[in-house]
Amino acid sequence: MKNKELMEKTEKELKMLLEEKKSKIEEACFKVAASGIKNVKEIKGHKKDIARILTIINKK
Repeated sequence: MKNKELMEKTEKELKMLLEEKKSKIEEACFKVAASGIKNVKEIKGHKKDIARILTIINKK
């Protein structure tokens, strides 16, 4: 997600998005452990999105 898109969202929407990203990371970690996923870069992308979301929440 882009920072512009995140800035336009309300704090409630950001928190929902944050929970969604956390659950996606958890699912991806389970898939990696079960050797069901080969693209581990996906986890890194979700972590970066979480950092962006938390930064925007703290600014507001």
